[in-house]
Amino acid sequence: MGVKKKKDIQVAAVTLSYQGLETLRSLADVEGENLASLLLQCVQLTDGVSQIHYIKQIVPLLEKVEKNGLCDPTVQSCLEILAAIYFSLSLKNPLKKVLASSLNGLPELFLTEAIHSFTSHLQEELNTTDLYAYRKVIENISSCMENFSLGKPFVTVLSVSVLHFLQRSLTEIPEENRKFAGNHIVQTQLMNDLLVGIRVSMTLVQKVQSFQGDLWKASSSPIWQSMCRLLSIFTKFLCDDDLLQTIQSTSGLAVILFIKTMFHPLEKIPELISSLLLRSGDCSGFPDWLVSSCPRLCCAHVPGSALLFLCQGTLAMLDWQDGVMGLSGEALLLDTAQVLFTLSSQIKESTLGMFLARILASWTNSALHILGSSSLSLKHSLSGNSRIAGRLLEYVYTHWEHPLDALRHQTKIIFRNLLQIHRLTIEGDDVITDPFFLDLTKSVLRLEWHIKGKYACLGCLVECIGIEHILTVDKTIPSQILEVMGDQSLVPYASDLLETMFKNHKIHLKSKTISDTWIEQWHETWVSPLLCVLCEGNLDQKSYVIDYYLPKLLNDSPESLRYMVKILQTSIDAKTEQCFLCLGSYNSRGALGALMACLRTARAHGHLQSATDTWETIVSSARIKQGLIHQHCQVRIDTLGLLCESNRSTEIVSVEEMQWVQFFVTYNLNSQSPGVRQQICSLLKKLFCRIQESSQVLYKLEKSKSKLEPENELAKDQPSASLQQYKNFMSSICSILFEALCPGSSYSTRFSALTILGSIADVFPVLEGKLLLGLLHLTLCEVSFASKGQKGKKFSPLSIDHCLPNTH
Repeated sequence: MGVKKKKDIQVAAVTLSYQGLETLRSLADVEGENLASLLLQCVQLTDGVSQIHYIKQIVPLLEKVEKNGLCDPTVQSCLEILAAIYFSLSLKNPLKKVLASSLNGLPELFLTEAIHSFTSHLQEELNTTDLYAYRKVIENISSCMENFSLGKPFVTVLSVSVLHFLQRSLTEIPEENRKFAGNHIVQTQLMNDLLVGIRVSMTLVQKVQSFQGDLWKASSSPIWQSMCRLLSIFTKFLCDDDLLQTIQSTSGLAVILFIKTMFHPLEKIPELISSLLLRSGDCSGFPDWLVSSCPRLCCAHVPGSALLFLCQGTLAMLDWQDGVMGLSGEALLLDTAQVLFTLSSQIKESTLGMFLARILASWTNSALHILGSSSLSLKHSLSGNSRIAGRLLEYVYTHWEHPLDALRHQTKIIFRNLLQIHRLTIEGDDVITDPFFLDLTKSVLRLEWHIKGKYACLGCLVECIGIEHILTVDKTIPSQILEVMGDQSLVPYASDLLETMFKNHKIHLKSKTISDTWIEQWHETWVSPLLCVLCEGNLDQKSYVIDYYLPKLLNDSPESLRYMVKILQTSIDAKTEQCFLCLGSYNSRGALGALMACLRTARAHGHLQSATDTWETIVSSARIKQGLIHQHCQVRIDTLGLLCESNRSTEIVSVEEMQWVQFFVTYNLNSQSPGVRQQICSLLKKLFCRIQESSQVLYKLEKSKSKLEPENELAKDQPSASLQQYKNFMSSICSILFEALCPGSSYSTRFSALTILGSIADVFPVLEGKLLLGLLHLTLCEVSFASKGQKGKKFSPLSIDHCLPNTH
């Protein structure tokens, strides 16, 4: 296989104004060793990647400066320039992160001056009136709060100015958006700017120290007033159905976060939010600042979408861990579920339905968090027999076959969490005998196998209560699932469920027994039905089982290959017509076909090596030849695939493999099926690629005579001998193919031979390969003359030796 060339990393270089450059030139010392000289060298480069090297030298250079360096005007001016550089870089430019990371190690001596410089530059940024520059300013505010130790202090100092800027930008951007109605490109950019502004406002409240205490909560405080105005803006966005739903969703998060930050006492927050969600219409219990900032949420009708996103904010922004909100938090959880179930019957729009599914899944996660230290009352309200669990199951059954993959995924999460929730409510009891799990398992198993949701739910049940319980109910489950694998639409679901089941069963059996006797029971349960399908199943069923289920089984249990081979070899030798023990015919692959399919899959996934002793211990040469000339074309293809395919492109091709391939080519060029011919040519090309790549390995071994361990034992002693065997094999194959092109050969034979010869020319694209193409052209001409009744002699390629790879 070829090596993928690495893409060159592109980094936009730092640029500086003319005035900044002149300042650095005036401050640079003659020796070129001070900070100004370093920065001047840096900004004069045009390659951003090279500039990274200079930026990383800033702090080490400052660490060498004497303590009086703080008063040095050179250092002060350089810090000013560094601040200008930092704010000029875009958020995605790696140089911005490198500069922030370097300045995180700034000596304490320079911190005050650095913070002052950065504060001044950020203040200049906040004063801009260019609406289309707002996005860059917002991103700079965000970058100051992310992994930048200098950033938070100066954002804290400017918290009032930052809040005013955010308020101004979130007001002006929607107004600008309305001016460009119909211009989707500009509107999309403005909406993205608006979304980023909301998110940065939330980050500011969560990370900046100004909002951690209570001093700012006085109504006369500038910070408080700005917070109230922003809360009003978020509420307006939340209730505006003309905005993108992503903006509404984020606004719902922001509303709950701001209320949580501004309201006190903290223990009353769950009751307040419950009142908002339940829309009691009574505003007497709400604080005045909330009523004035969010009148639509407190006293008026709230749109369903706004209510949905408020529920999302409630679940995402409040602390549900370890029951820190007490009984009022438990009540809020139940109220939120009630609102979500009401909305589920009202929402018809598909995108809102997707949001609802995610929020319901988030609700189940919150329930799992709070159940760790909840009251008995809440456990009773969330148990599998409760009304809430019933509504969740109803939602799952209604949506588990929804056309949207993402919604089906959320449905699976809801069902899995529901099982875990019930398990937490019955802690200490035996889940196997629990009536809820028993009834649920039986009801799911009673469903038809064409219902796709059944597979996901059974997988969740296996993960929660184990496979033993399900096999106790019905031991034929593995066979039933394999039976439906003839339907292409069900194959992915069935194979995933089987994988979940056999992995769980393996863990269970290993934990019960100390010896290895468990493997017999596991083989009987999961491998025997597979072998039966491979021998007796219909064509589609076999193909899907080989492609989807067999690789998963072998990847989890490679040692099962010997069991498969043993059973199938015994079946072949018996030559009976019972069950799957027949040898196979033109219409049936039989046990031999199953054996070759298993070996081919194992080889392709790296569970079977090509060393001679390994082949002899697993399958005999006679059996391989039997597969290469089998009456059923797929058995021949699988056997050839076993020889040609490998998980390693440089794996050495053994002498036996080359002999078997030569044997195959001799008897299989005349296939009448175009599909079979195409598969044969494709597999042989894979073999030629292996020969080409492994020959390079052998050639290097021969040249270096190194003592390093070679790829396998075959090449251990004589790489040159293996190279000669390759040359003999390719010469022999080419001779057979050219012989097949003689006048009188059938169309299918000539087509196969020419296609394979073309593959050889493609795989070995050297000067000699061009010679081979020339020979092919001459041969085609001769074949054409012969087909027109012209007298032609048999073609004998005298120079065929030159068509081989030159590895010596």
